[in-house]
Amino acid sequence: MCRRIFKEQTSETGDIPFYKIGTFGAEPDAFISRELFEEYKSKYPYPKKGDILISASGSIGRTVEFAGNNEYFQDSNIVWLSHDERLSNSFLKCFYSVVKWAGIEGSTIKRLYNDNILNTVICMPSVPEQEHIGLFFENLDNLITLHQRKGKAAVTGCSNDANNSKGVYCKARDFGYKCYKKVKSQQIRCLIAVFIFFV
Repeated sequence: MCRRIFKEQTSETGDIPFYKIGTFGAEPDAFISRELFEEYKSKYPYPKKGDILISASGSIGRTVEFAGNNEYFQDSNIVWLSHDERLSNSFLKCFYSVVKWAGIEGSTIKRLYNDNILNTVICMPSVPEQEHIGLFFENLDNLITLHQRKGKAAVTGCSNDANNSKGVYCKARDFGYKCYKKVKSQQIRCLIAVFIFFV
């Protein structure tokens, strides 16, 4: 995890985006100075390009692939797993979508600690197999995104606005509207991932 950044070390504008648990995977609302960034990056752990960052509090398990940009992350709330070449990051990203973390079953406090991560067993196929699985899910995500964009282009509205907030979309037809339930990509990925990892 990154070194702790205190509130007084941040500002609303600046050189380096600082992601907190609330802005993780979205737009930053805080920044730190380049000087502080360079100092902490050189002295303390910092992710490598391609590492999978994971939220360790709040909605635990949200992932972002680190693109290698100059940015900093909120200490123990956003972490990553340092590993050697026996584990592929693309495979790890798939694993995170279905993992049951050790020691948090039934817990009322939804937080990942180091022990939860380090004590979780990862069943690893060979590296080429890991990379094939990772590529499969990457292609699947791209395909789902493409179809969702096409679906949104066909949406013209709905007679019941409340439906839209519940993920129900209306597709224009010659006469009236035909409503259908949007299936989230994460739901599809989880179903396939469960099959791959546990069958």
